[in-house]
Amino acid sequence: MSKEILSLGLTTIVGLTMGLGSLLSYLVKETNRQFLSLSLSFSAGIMIYTAFIAMLPEGIHLLEDTLGEAGYYIALAAFFGGMFLTALVEKIVHKFGGHYHGIEEEEGHQHEHNHHTTNLGIMSAIAVAIHNLPEGLAVYTTGLKDMALAIPIAIGVILHNIPLSIAITMPIFYATGSRKKGFLYSLIVGLCQPLGAIIGHLVLANFLNDTVHGILFSIVGGIMIFISLDELLPISRQDDDHHLGIYVTILGMIVMALAMNIIHHH
Repeated sequence: MSKEILSLGLTTIVGLTMGLGSLLSYLVKETNRQFLSLSLSFSAGIMIYTAFIAMLPEGIHLLEDTLGEAGYYIALAAFFGGMFLTALVEKIVHKFGGHYHGIEEEEGHQHEHNHHTTNLGIMSAIAVAIHNLPEGLAVYTTGLKDMALAIPIAIGVILHNIPLSIAITMPIFYATGSRKKGFLYSLIVGLCQPLGAIIGHLVLANFLNDTVHGILFSIVGGIMIFISLDELLPISRQDDDHHLGIYVTILGMIVMALAMNIIHHH
């Protein structure tokens, strides 16, 4: 089986876990905000550890090997460029659809609250879909380069896909009473990951080399950090016990460290 098929298969499995997370929301009572907060905290730990320990170092390594000392600075530029690119995309999303961070109660204004909460789920879906395109490309291109590195990255993306899909499903369910609608949104968003892989393959197939891989790894590392700092951690801190959220973030890092160590040893 070719590397391309294996990598696309891995990316598709990763994307479908958005649907799994949505199905898991059936086990969550209507608005279990503590569960959502802690899930996103755990996800942030996964993302931050993966970005700093796997994505950015690998990007620096590849670029230094191909471009020499300048590769280090190019990797850093791509890393911070990924952050600024994500910030720009979010500004555009907010401008046309409103802000989507957090889930607020608006007692006494049920209709307006339902409208706001539906908007929250939809805008979260749009934002996560946009983020999923480069993440899918990252898993795919990493698999082409080194499947042993792609698997822990895929695990990290899966572990943050699940709580993010719950974050999409629950607001829509809370506002409309329909989990099916939330599941459909989550599944479509998840399929943006293999879509990103396909688009990337069509565009970059003739250009993929260590330099391009290094730049992509660095950019996606920056995207992961921005998502964690701008979305996951702020939402998790809305819970009364924000210290617990930080502890769960650290737990996410520990789990990812162990997972990467086990995979690399096998």
